[in-house]
Amino acid sequence: MKDQKDAESGYYDPDACDLSDFIEIVQRETQAADVPQAAGIEKNVPIYAMRTLQGVLDDPAGRRCLLQEWARVLLDGPGVLVLSGAYQQTEVLDQATTLYEQIIAEERQASGGGGDHFAAAGANDRIWNSLQKLCERSPETYLGCFANAAVAAVCEAWLGPGFQMTAQINVVYPGGAAQEAHRDYHLGFQTTGQAACYPAHVHMLSPTLTLQGGIAHCDMPVESGPTKLLPFSQAYRPGYVAFRREEFRTCFEEHCIQVPLSKGDAIFFNPALFHAAGENRTEDIHRMANLLQISSAFGRAMETVDRSAMCKNLYPRIAAALSEGRLSEGELAAVIACTAEGYAFPTNLDSDPPTGGIAPETQAAFFARALKEGMDAESFAHRIDAMDAKRQA
Repeated sequence: MKDQKDAESGYYDPDACDLSDFIEIVQRETQAADVPQAAGIEKNVPIYAMRTLQGVLDDPAGRRCLLQEWARVLLDGPGVLVLSGAYQQTEVLDQATTLYEQIIAEERQASGGGGDHFAAAGANDRIWNSLQKLCERSPETYLGCFANAAVAAVCEAWLGPGFQMTAQINVVYPGGAAQEAHRDYHLGFQTTGQAACYPAHVHMLSPTLTLQGGIAHCDMPVESGPTKLLPFSQAYRPGYVAFRREEFRTCFEEHCIQVPLSKGDAIFFNPALFHAAGENRTEDIHRMANLLQISSAFGRAMETVDRSAMCKNLYPRIAAALSEGRLSEGELAAVIACTAEGYAFPTNLDSDPPTGGIAPETQAAFFARALKEGMDAESFAHRIDAMDAKRQA
């Protein structure tokens, strides 16, 4: 297979992506023997009835067995699972929905509505960092929403203990358009060219560092546009450099599935799964989901480093070295990479929205741009401080 040859060469080439290999992978079928604790399989997606599995989660041995099954589903199986009745008492979701609607109205009045990674402001509504905002607005409601053993168990099944929860409310109104097929964070938030610069083994590692989930705050029949999914597509290793290619997106649209959800259901999937929000074709359903993005505890450096202070201290020295011809392009890139923050996240997407793409400018990119533009050291320092302030929650 061509993707295997690419992996052996160390990198994935977008132009070498083989659609026939992809189609072969996504034509697999979920076997009941592989998901023995599922209540059923719908369109290749195993459905787990949490009302009957609660006792399993309460038993250490049974819990370990169930978590192992979920991990296999997410890694080597269809890449997606549904927890039916994850919230058996949905009143707390109704309480949270009311609070989220208040927050949306307040934020819309204050700023005209928040932007989105994949949709323009006004096409839908999104609350960035809905986790913290709900906790601050109503700690009691937050407690009811996130004291959920089933949700925590899926997170642990994929990421292990110590996971880091984040959440974003998304509301798609009647007539809301569908997204294009994509993969998610981390590599899914890079351009194709940027993703192709990462070694093949990073493409395999990245999906194990995050988990995507969604909690249904209302009933979501297919016509309301629940997430379009392509089971098993996470197994196509070059997918992060392939998902924007037209032939792969066409294939996605021809083979993707949608699973209806009831209020209180939760869906979780491997971030490498090809997926896209569906079109809301109803006249009266405001489709609200709390989108969960959960990260591994291991996605952090060992030491705390004040990179902003380092940047401000180093900038005039680098500017002088460049003017004196003492730094090559390679040496300049090396010292910026060791000094400045080279990744846009985590950040506060309310105050630090994406610019010209789906990610804000990184500190490292700004450092290089400031040098190219001849920015003076004082202005550079002020901009670094402003960037830091925008990232704070």
